Amino acid sequence: MYAFVTGPLAWLTFIIFFCGITYRAIWYFRGLNWQLDRVAYKPHMSYGIKGALRSIVFWLIPFGTHSWRFYPFFTICFFAFHIGLLVTPFFIYGHNVLLQERFGFSLWSMSDGAADFMTSMVLVAAIFIVMRRNALPEVRIITKPYDYLVIAIAVAPFVTGLLARHQVGNYNFWLIIHILSGQLFLVAIPFTKLSHFIGFFLSRAQIGMDYGIKRGGMKSKGLSW
Repeated sequence: MYAFVTGPLAWLTFIIFFCGITYRAIWYFRGLNWQLDRVAYKPHMSYGIKGALRSIVFWLIPFGTHSWRFYPFFTICFFAFHIGLLVTPFFIYGHNVLLQERFGFSLWSMSDGAADFMTSMVLVAAIFIVMRRNALPEVRIITKPYDYLVIAIAVAPFVTGLLARHQVGNYNFWLIIHILSGQLFLVAIPFTKLSHFIGFFLSRAQIGMDYGIKRGGMKSKGLSW
């Protein structure tokens, strides 16, 4: 079973993930209407590129925008969740052992203690994000069971990985479930709200280009976020 999920099934997962992400990007660009006000014009492209980069960078920095500063606690939870979600899998020792076995290379690995801390950070942040969805009426009213399912898919690899590492119950069982949940997470990215993995950069670039060219960006010294 281990050989299957880390071999053929893993390759199928990667193929679906990369093809799905590519399709998402193509679909996004093809869906743009070049006659709409939100789409940047080709003239003054340098201003558009500058605006796109500023938009992406400022939204990637904690408290880098007015919106991030307006909700400081949520901002901390948001960045803790996403940083842990994206960074942790690449630098866990067990994952790098698998990389070395399958592909002949590995990355730097964090300590087991650091991995536990990052995993716990993701889980705690996820709990607060769920609590926020229930506590704020303006968020609760647009929240559906689907949103909780997406969060569950995102955190499942961390829960199962923690159980496997600490050998809670049957280690082999949790190891297989951990790998399968990670693969489900990758497959779900292009087809669920998790697609903001790529959609964030596309939409922020588009909005940044729009502000950089048509909404005062060419005349002002900076953009208003």
